[in-house]
Amino acid sequence: MNVPKELKYTGTHEWVRTNDDGTVSVGITDHAQAQLGDLVFIELPEVGRVVAAAEACAVVESVKAASDVYAPIAGTIAAVNDGLPAKPEAVNADAYASWLFKLTPSDPAALAQLLAPAAYEATIGDE
Repeated sequence: MNVPKELKYTGTHEWVRTNDDGTVSVGITDHAQAQLGDLVFIELPEVGRVVAAAEACAVVESVKAASDVYAPIAGTIAAVNDGLPAKPEAVNADAYASWLFKLTPSDPAALAQLLAPAAYEATIGDE
């Protein structure tokens, strides 16, 4: 399974990339997209929405199931990947290039609580 070493992860299968502007990009992991199968629908949050850590704020739907996407940390939605609702299959093609939304953290120190790649690999090793 592809687990890039420069990212952080959540136990609910989101990846998090820290951006130069202080925001974080959030998407679903390669493991998550493989479990879901071919994505057919993506619902993104509204820009400006304030979210709590672990709050459901987006939805990805495949031919098999719908799944919530959770905010990895508290913050404000700074941007959404507008192209994804029209091309949800892009997440299946490359989950780590297909970010869903960008978040401005309320507390950037909260990023330290996310899973390192090895810890995330350990959680999916049991699935």
